[in-house]
Amino acid sequence: MIFDDYSILKLEKLLNDLKKNEKDNKKQIKELDLYLSLKDNMRYEKKYYKEGFTLIAGVDEVGRGPLVGPVVTAAVILPKDYVLKGLTDSKKLSEKKRNYFYDIIKRDALSIGIGVVSNDKIDEINIYEATKIAMKEAISNLNIKPEVILIDAMKLDLDIKSESIIKGDLKSQSIAAASVIAKVTRDKMMYELDEKYPMYNFKNNKGYPTKDHVNAIKEYGIIKEHRKSYEPIKSMGK
Repeated sequence: MIFDDYSILKLEKLLNDLKKNEKDNKKQIKELDLYLSLKDNMRYEKKYYKEGFTLIAGVDEVGRGPLVGPVVTAAVILPKDYVLKGLTDSKKLSEKKRNYFYDIIKRDALSIGIGVVSNDKIDEINIYEATKIAMKEAISNLNIKPEVILIDAMKLDLDIKSESIIKGDLKSQSIAAASVIAKVTRDKMMYELDEKYPMYNFKNNKGYPTKDHVNAIKEYGIIKEHRKSYEPIKSMGK
């Protein structure tokens, strides 16, 4: 779809019209929603501001794919109408940029909560359930109770109004902020683990199944921080 000839207001109206017949317009709705969110990643926050809500928490996770360490989540409440230009999904930012935004978010956020679920718990209940627990933990660790929670992709059973947003870390500034906090927090854990086990190169691979990481496992073995339910570790441990 080509949207450049339309004003943002016309596109918002078009999106609302498409949603009236959502079943037949799924692809167009998905494309248009992403386009508009990339133009303004405060769209979801503004929607709730208009409804009278001011305390909006963004929630995201980091670390579902690695072979080692915990899954880490963050919940972040930013001030109403707060704008941090350039903030987006932490995976699309350089480490220098992530650290830059991390410091600003830590300084300016009304509240930040962190959730961590260990590799042992991941092995026990699976990564999907572990991520849900970590997200709920992050929300409970906020020192201000949010009125609305915006969650990247996951659906949570909560007693607070919430919305699950596919590609939320691109579409919502609050979720992007949570993404940065979670990513930098987990990376720091990986740097500490790298000092303990330098042969696995965790400072560079962050625990993901890179070639050098898998080769190191074959050469040096499985450590207690590895996720034993993940392949190829699961097969190696037999």
